[in-house]
Amino acid sequence: MESIGVGLIGTGFMGKAHAIAWNAVKPVFGDVPSIRLAHLGETSDELASLKAVEFGFAKSSGDWRKVIADPEVDVVSITTPNRFHAEMAIAALKAGKHVWCEKPMAPKLAEAETMLAAQRRSGKVAVLGYNYIQNPAIRHIRKLLDEDTIGAVNHVRIEMDEDFMADPAAPFQQRHEAVNGWGAIDDFGVHPLSLVRTLFGSVARVMCDMAKPYPTRKTENGDRDVEVYDIATILMRLENGASGLIALSRTAWGRKGRIAIQIVGAKGSILYDQERMNEFQLYVTSDRATEQGFRTVLTAPHHKPYDRFVPAAGHSLGFNDLKIIECRQLIGRMRGEETAAITFDEGILIERTVAAMARSFEEGCWIDI
Repeated sequence: MESIGVGLIGTGFMGKAHAIAWNAVKPVFGDVPSIRLAHLGETSDELASLKAVEFGFAKSSGDWRKVIADPEVDVVSITTPNRFHAEMAIAALKAGKHVWCEKPMAPKLAEAETMLAAQRRSGKVAVLGYNYIQNPAIRHIRKLLDEDTIGAVNHVRIEMDEDFMADPAAPFQQRHEAVNGWGAIDDFGVHPLSLVRTLFGSVARVMCDMAKPYPTRKTENGDRDVEVYDIATILMRLENGASGLIALSRTAWGRKGRIAIQIVGAKGSILYDQERMNEFQLYVTSDRATEQGFRTVLTAPHHKPYDRFVPAAGHSLGFNDLKIIECRQLIGRMRGEETAAITFDEGILIERTVAAMARSFEEGCWIDI
């Protein structure tokens, strides 16, 4: 490929993150084709035109179908609300485009299965927006696990907390509608599941409880029932036999982007927190008893691909840098390389786990996946 023509649908938080990634991937990595920002789609011509100028796209449309139909577009970034993912991704794949779709795949498992079938028929690359797995710290933790640094893992605990829905006086929003999924377990909990899959493999069975801390929210026409669950606690058993726990809350005051991971092995432990994403803590029993304790490891140029961004240790990467790494992984897949992206084939396993969580909550029992 001499160049890649990019189409972008949606220009909110994640749309801007994708635009930043497409603009930066060649300056950062160098070993990719030229990127052409070909066509941007939004909900109106006016908004699309404004954002195209801001993001650097050559064309814009108030109809997302025009982005997909554009012969200048080779790959489509889909950053719209969850309920639109399936229709847009399937249309793009049918049109012969590669797809970079934000997580989760879709609110319903059946829709996600249809997306996977469309990808397999098309032969095109389709990856999902799980950028936290691209963190050099996470990559190094996986290396430590592969090297048996902490021995056989017997327990994994992950807490993901934010407070963007913590205020009980905040109004009803589209994320409170069941059309967008179950709430915390799919809009939110798929990130811990992506980390579980990257570090340990598949989940074998789950037991889930969910809660609504605020069952109603205000609208202009009065109170409206909240249709989703902002809190979830999931017991899990991994296929490798380890026990696990995932705790999720979108209403945890003071938490902004916390994904706290505790990995316990036979010979040590590893701790990581996304709010301090450029470091992790390592405890190994091989240290002398008089010096045993958690050491803090700061990410540095030798934790690839940190070196592509910063030549000095401890200077830190950010959220959008992880999206740039993810973009490079997508391009690698488009060129036939084996990269660390979560494809639709792997993403469907996450979606099936979410569906099992929901079924477990409804039936009040463990569910095998």
